[in-house]
Amino acid sequence: MLLAAVGFLLAKGITSGIEYFKTVPQALAGRAALGTSTFQLEGVVAPHTLVRTGPSSQRFVLCAGRERIAVADQATPPQLFGTNVAVVLVGHFVGSTDRFTSSQILVKHSNAYVAAHPGRVRSGDGQHC
Repeated sequence: MLLAAVGFLLAKGITSGIEYFKTVPQALAGRAALGTSTFQLEGVVAPHTLVRTGPSSQRFVLCAGRERIAVADQATPPQLFGTNVAVVLVGHFVGSTDRFTSSQILVKHSNAYVAAHPGRVRSGDGQHC
């Protein structure tokens, strides 16, 4: 019994440390279930959509293939943030809309990330939007 309890706690600790994210198509497909809960959203900042609305806020469209989500962000963007850049956002959908508000931007810029996830994002070539 003790061994089972320790195993359960160990498994729970390991899985709680893993951060999962949804791609744009996954988030749109699971929109109803996600509600307004906070999650991580991965995609590429669509070309010609980035508008700075303040020193630490911007609007843009996050895309993957033909799927798109409008984003309002209230975070100071990382130095490498821009259009055609793969990012992961931390935030939630607004009400019952497909608009997303975020409070953190993580740039996925390394070649190791792109190599580890072929076909998921293609930062820089604009072909994934």
